[in-house]
Amino acid sequence: MRRRSVGQQVVDFVTFPVRALALHGHEDRFGLTSLPSERFDYVSRHVLGYCLDVGCGRQNRFVLEFLDGNGKGIDVYPYEGLTEENLVEDMTHFPFPCETFRSVTFIANLNHIPRSARDAELAEAYRVLVPGGNIIVTMGRPLVEILVHKLVAFYDRRLHTDFDVDGERGMDDQEDYYVTRDEIVQRLTAAGFRDIARQSFRTQWCLNQLFVGWKPRAEPAANV
Repeated sequence: MRRRSVGQQVVDFVTFPVRALALHGHEDRFGLTSLPSERFDYVSRHVLGYCLDVGCGRQNRFVLEFLDGNGKGIDVYPYEGLTEENLVEDMTHFPFPCETFRSVTFIANLNHIPRSARDAELAEAYRVLVPGGNIIVTMGRPLVEILVHKLVAFYDRRLHTDFDVDGERGMDDQEDYYVTRDEIVQRLTAAGFRDIARQSFRTQWCLNQLFVGWKPRAEPAANV
């Protein structure tokens, strides 16, 4: 399982502006951690065990590299490195039995779920979690998310790179550049998650953050 050392975190904190503008995309180079790898590192520290990574993206990196394969990555788009077992046509119906996973992750992609499907998809995340399991969602600050999307699209257009996975797939008119903190908390609460906590990414100067919610060990008693 990949984990950054304390020394690497210090280097990443100091060099954050350089890394944010760097052209190496998803790759760690020159002794610096890429922003995607940094997100994966933060999220992996909250994963309890067998994990479902929703919207896994190219190469299913989070499960394979940061969880040593202890989980499943799924996506709607056939990104490079994904196989048929990674592809799910309808993300409002996960192809897994109830209480299969100990953690479910949505890493920098809740905004790419069509607005009309977000509650249903989060309800599926709740269903497939064991009682006592957790959901982990990451999302940058609104202005940062907009700037990052625009910058990456600019690089690809002018430099003929392929950093922009959203541009590769194309964005639906119900997708957004970001989801607000209030919306994330509201939707997680509506799905049944409790004790929702927020943590900022210190090595990204607190411009990115994650939310952790918990499925209760026992369902609340129905009101009589």
